[in-house]
Amino acid sequence: MIASVFKKSTPLNYALVVFLVLFFFFIYQFQDLSWISSVVGLLKKGLTFIVVLASIFLTSFIGKRNGLTKDSGYTAVFYLLFSLFFPSIFNNLNILLANFFILLALRRLISLQSMKASKEKIFDASLWIFVASLFHFWCILFLILVFISIIFHVSRDYTNWVLPFIAFIAVAIFFTFFTSFFGINTIDYLQKSTQINLAIDYFTNLTQNLAFSIYVSVALFFVFSMFITLSHRLSMTQTSYKKIVASFFIGVFVFVLSANKSSDFLLLTTAPLAILASAHIEYSQTKFKQEIVFIAVLLCSLFLFVSQL
Repeated sequence: MIASVFKKSTPLNYALVVFLVLFFFFIYQFQDLSWISSVVGLLKKGLTFIVVLASIFLTSFIGKRNGLTKDSGYTAVFYLLFSLFFPSIFNNLNILLANFFILLALRRLISLQSMKASKEKIFDASLWIFVASLFHFWCILFLILVFISIIFHVSRDYTNWVLPFIAFIAVAIFFTFFTSFFGINTIDYLQKSTQINLAIDYFTNLTQNLAFSIYVSVALFFVFSMFITLSHRLSMTQTSYKKIVASFFIGVFVFVLSANKSSDFLLLTTAPLAILASAHIEYSQTKFKQEIVFIAVLLCSLFLFVSQL
């Protein structure tokens, strides 16, 4: 019964999602109210909320626009529920912005399926990925997805292989101008940004360990579900699903490589996982299975969110 509420995409469902995002976002912010006394703090929290909301609806748009999900509210809700596993992301504007730009890139790469304006889409996607890497350097690994998309669709045109490098030059020029204008030491910035830490020892308490373990279990369930059912899905969407899965694993690699490691970096896996979860629940033949999966994710997310307040 709960899952059926989001079975159709309606204005009421969108309003409910906005309310839920607003509710959980500000519940977490009330732990530290120092930002209220500062105009800069208020503006930063407002921008953070807008980026969170925009990312949710952009993910939902990517799924529906490319036939990966049906016209439902599942993707938006799953994105929010997975975000609640690690609510500290609501205070990390850098990773939220990086994730938003990666979503803009993913939107362009998935739409390559139509074979229209391929060069523009490859250039745009590469540009957004390089912009995302300015907020978190290892997002640059998502360029792998660009080259995967080129192989899938337009590998015969050699100019498509050059476009990511042109995008790199454009962003590099902007970055050089920006650092020069504000007097930022480019070498120090790059040295700090490109550090690698392969150790996963940042967990400081039982709740973080539990959240990570449950998230990994849930993610593996939906990823393997897609592997099992992929051959039975529409042939025109199979390549797109492969790119979604690839995006998820690239997000995992970014998390593994990142220095100053925290669960916030797992946000880069949230959007593809939300699409995979929606595809799974919509593919289920019985309402009972849909309800079980949806309620299980809902209860886990609420429990972990409350535990980390």
